[in-house]
Amino acid sequence: MRTRPLYDVAAVLARLGVGIVFMAHGWQKIEAGVTATGRSFDALGVPLPTAAAVYSAFVELLGGAALIVGLGLPVTGALLFIDMAGAFVFVHADQGLFLVDGKTVQDGYELVLALGMASLLFAAGGGGRLTLDQWVASKRLHRPSQGDEDEEDAASFVESLRQAETKPAKKPRRSPKPPAAPVPDPSEKPDKPADDPDDVLVAGRRKPAQRRRTSSTQPAKRPADDTGTPN
Repeated sequence: MRTRPLYDVAAVLARLGVGIVFMAHGWQKIEAGVTATGRSFDALGVPLPTAAAVYSAFVELLGGAALIVGLGLPVTGALLFIDMAGAFVFVHADQGLFLVDGKTVQDGYELVLALGMASLLFAAGGGGRLTLDQWVASKRLHRPSQGDEDEEDAASFVESLRQAETKPAKKPRRSPKPPAAPVPDPSEKPDKPADDPDDVLVAGRRKPAQRRRTSSTQPAKRPADDTGTPN
């Protein structure tokens, strides 16, 4: 069973070897010129030779460099695999397996097959952890992006609005009402006013009103005798 650190080191070495081979072939096509490479592809029966020459030259050169540093491995590996698949189908498939058989150059498909399968492996995630992609991903995990912070702020703002909507509104305080006057019961008879002492009924007859004495009325004094002695 393989250990992870050992596999990562082996993956770096594999990417380095395959990347150097791709860069060498890409640089060879660019050095010869895209036009000359297109004419060679046309002679070999490759469709759209000029476009195929541009694609293969730059994908092999830049893709080989991306393999070495581990940048965009899923995309890089897929583009290099397509390049090798085209070379296999249109150029090397009918030439046999070997590039050289004895002293005869057969231009077989053994090289494009090996490079294509290695590229497919890197595209499927076999490039290991010692890559530029892994380093960028670890940086993003340790530091949240601005978009995440904006989303958190927006979520907190929406949550505060929801809490404000669900919170019951405070009722305004009302001044205390004065106590209501008691409502008289219609079944009860109203209290009769106290009888005037001048209007007291006696044996069914009204008693004649007595004269009220005022504070200014004084009882009459009897005349004194000649002797000075009152009667």
